[in-house]
Amino acid sequence: MTETPVYLFAALACEAKPLIAYFKLKKHTEISAFAIYSNGSITLTVAGVGKSAMAAGVAYTMALFPAKSLAVLVNLGVAGHKSHELGSLFCAEKIVDQDSARAYYPQLVADLSCASAVMRTVSQAQLDYQSTALYDMEASAFYEAAIRFSSSELIQVLKVISDNENSSVDAITPAKVSQWIECHLSEIDGVIKSLQALAGNYATPETGQYAEIIQTWRFSSQQKLQLKRLLSRWQVLTEGELIDLTQQEKLSGKAVLLYLQEKIAAHAFGGFM
Repeated sequence: MTETPVYLFAALACEAKPLIAYFKLKKHTEISAFAIYSNGSITLTVAGVGKSAMAAGVAYTMALFPAKSLAVLVNLGVAGHKSHELGSLFCAEKIVDQDSARAYYPQLVADLSCASAVMRTVSQAQLDYQSTALYDMEASAFYEAAIRFSSSELIQVLKVISDNENSSVDAITPAKVSQWIECHLSEIDGVIKSLQALAGNYATPETGQYAEIIQTWRFSSQQKLQLKRLLSRWQVLTEGELIDLTQQEKLSGKAVLLYLQEKIAAHAFGGFM
């Protein structure tokens, strides 16, 4: 059985460095837009700091290395908090974009083996911790881009505390960041394996409705891959429910894909509000 593809995204090289060593990732020297590393089923992208950079990194990576099955996507990095201990690991149970006030809800159904917290994504480094949330600069953009390519329970944000009221962002160094993440590599690996196992529990739509659909509508090879991913996401969100396409018979294959995207986006557990 093919192992579930995993896409890791970090903002900084120092965040990525321990992951590159742990998973024995090799750099794609032919790619210049982003620093991208891979080994087997795991791909890691160093996207850069900020929402725009992260959104671009996710879109670029998924276009360059499209998943043939439902994929795991994880944003790893550092975040600030008012009082949490430096170096402690958290996963995001809710992500709030401070600029737009839009909220996203990763589904924590796998065994993530670390505490969860609300995360606020800001455009500038936070010097005044005005809430009990974690603060970062990429999570909301990562999640909004990632949800287009997988299902919400397979998309997670893991952050290590890098600053608090007693130790400001000015005290952060690349070496410290790498060390904090290195301390949690076994936990991070466990989270990834749990998410891969979860993804592996979902039936692939090679037969059944997928076969019926490709006999009814015409699709290009790329559109067939897209159809597989959309049907996989629908199965995850609805626990195996077949999607009703009886009213779409006169549409083109491209229009059917658009209809599936709209149905998934409108689903109650689509991952954001």
